[in-house]
Amino acid sequence: MVWPHRLPMIELGALLLFGVAIVGLIVAFAAIVKALFWVVLLPIRVVFWALGAILMLPLLLFKVLAGGLMALLAVPLFLVKALFGGLMALLAVPLFLLGLIAAAIALAFGVLLPALPLILLVALFWYLVRPQPATLARN
Repeated sequence: MVWPHRLPMIELGALLLFGVAIVGLIVAFAAIVKALFWVVLLPIRVVFWALGAILMLPLLLFKVLAGGLMALLAVPLFLVKALFGGLMALLAVPLFLLGLIAAAIALAFGVLLPALPLILLVALFWYLVRPQPATLARN
């Protein structure tokens, strides 16, 4: 009797190859069955789509008529809503811009304050290693 942990590597490789082949066959069989179902059931789906479209036409006509009537009745309400919306926007836009400016300042300080020691070190390094102006001609 051979225990699984004592199987030589070639048998383990063959077992893995066999498993991959079985999975490949199952996937290929599933793809073929799916294609056959699609081809066989397609005419039935087309018939149901056409029937559903024909049955939906009266409902769509009712929806268009009712929507048009409601639009005619609701136009004054939409105008009042637009007026109040515009007034609220006149109040909200400056406050929103102030909030954006405050957020940008907070973000800038939130990034610059922790980086301040590094910025000062870079400035000091640049100051120490920058070239000094020299005369072009010597006496």
